[in-house]
Amino acid sequence: MSGNLLILMSDEHQARAMGCAGHPLVQTPNLDSLAARGMRFTDAYTPSPICVPARASFATGQPVHRTRLWDNAMPYDGSIPGWGHALQGAGVCVESVGKLHYRAAEDPAGFDVEHIPMMVAGGVGMVWASIRREDERVVQRDTRMLGDYIGPGTSKYTDYDSAVVARTTDWLAARAGSDRPWCLYVGLVAPHFPLVVPQAFYDLYPTETLPEVKLHPSTGYTRHPWVEKQNAMMDSEARFSDAGERLRAMASYYGLCSWLDHNVGLILQALETHGFLDNTTVVYTSDHGDNLGARGLWGKSNLYQESTAVPLIMAGPEIPQGTCATPVSLLDLSATIPAHFGQAFPCPGTPLGDILAAPPAPERPVFSEYHAAGAVSGAFMLRRGRWKYHYYVGFAPELFDLETDPEELHDLGQDPAHDAIRAEMHRALCDICDPEAADACAFADQAALIERHGGREKALALGAPAATPPPETATAPKDQRKGG
Repeated sequence: MSGNLLILMSDEHQARAMGCAGHPLVQTPNLDSLAARGMRFTDAYTPSPICVPARASFATGQPVHRTRLWDNAMPYDGSIPGWGHALQGAGVCVESVGKLHYRAAEDPAGFDVEHIPMMVAGGVGMVWASIRREDERVVQRDTRMLGDYIGPGTSKYTDYDSAVVARTTDWLAARAGSDRPWCLYVGLVAPHFPLVVPQAFYDLYPTETLPEVKLHPSTGYTRHPWVEKQNAMMDSEARFSDAGERLRAMASYYGLCSWLDHNVGLILQALETHGFLDNTTVVYTSDHGDNLGARGLWGKSNLYQESTAVPLIMAGPEIPQGTCATPVSLLDLSATIPAHFGQAFPCPGTPLGDILAAPPAPERPVFSEYHAAGAVSGAFMLRRGRWKYHYYVGFAPELFDLETDPEELHDLGQDPAHDAIRAEMHRALCDICDPEAADACAFADQAALIERHGGREKALALGAPAATPPPETATAPKDQRKGG
């Protein structure tokens, strides 16, 4: 590939919540247009279904059990070389605008300039969520994770997205006419909670038109024991004031997807206005998904499709049009960025261009893992072909046949007829990592982190109680400049 590279990453965007992905309600005309002129990867996954570990893995191209940045209190600090460092070493202009969720603006994270960066709270993140052993953690915190108010309006997050878009369009305008290739990463926060969205976008989704969610516990569905314990730490479903607020939450999330799409449209329009459309490859993705009420769950933090699958669209001068069903990961996107500029980058991922140039590979394995808030043990996912395997340390596994059961309605984890498939999938999982060893390492690293912060009682008070606060943008701080 050649030319410029624009990477747009949202936060918490469920893979299916786009018109181009076939969603019956969600309106995303700009993402649909981007997909129509490029390639949509239909089976893309996050390396971890929670913000900070996913973004650290994306930055480095390494899975969580290799970065050992297990949770939202272990942010990326630039000490592990990433794709940004590879570009800096080659003299490629590489900058960021918006959410990074790294440790601090002073860290050498691989960007020449970070514009209005959003980092973890206080440089430490959610230390309280690192306390996850059943006999030590606090169950059901006082603060509601989804926010105190749900519905139409504006929030610091919508204000921040507007500031990110404005800074991005200014950045593009300032480079109009330049022949020097560049890489720009843009981090938008919608549709991440708080579930507050401008009225016009909320109004797109009248609550009476919203569908029933699948596998709700009120219908007799019993959650997997690991999932039940994980969800108990925050249980957003139990915190709704009534059924009406629950529907407002769904309408607000869908509205935030359309708000995100609106902002993507503004950025793409600026790209065209300033003459970059024909020499720029655009990638859109998200760090993880959102359960949005399925199984009575909200947010991310588990291994189901709603949480681990992510949208991934790539369009540009050399990108074919259509869809690609070869399973991919954000680690493959990590490999793609240096490859776009002809740079080598050692990581387990494969550049997306190479994947597109090869024959379809539906059996290609993709892996995800979770060791963060609420998890009483490590959870590991392997997707390979039609099968999706969930392994929970100390708990029974789950197995789903996505060919016949794309909604993961029927768990085959205890079905004797699938013993051989489960054994085969477990062997393939162990080829990627040793689950028990990774689980033990995560707990040991988290225990050391808690000790460094002064022990359990002090750690419980450290970090944002819910959504990470964005930087002030009305009088935005000066850009954080970095060395190479």
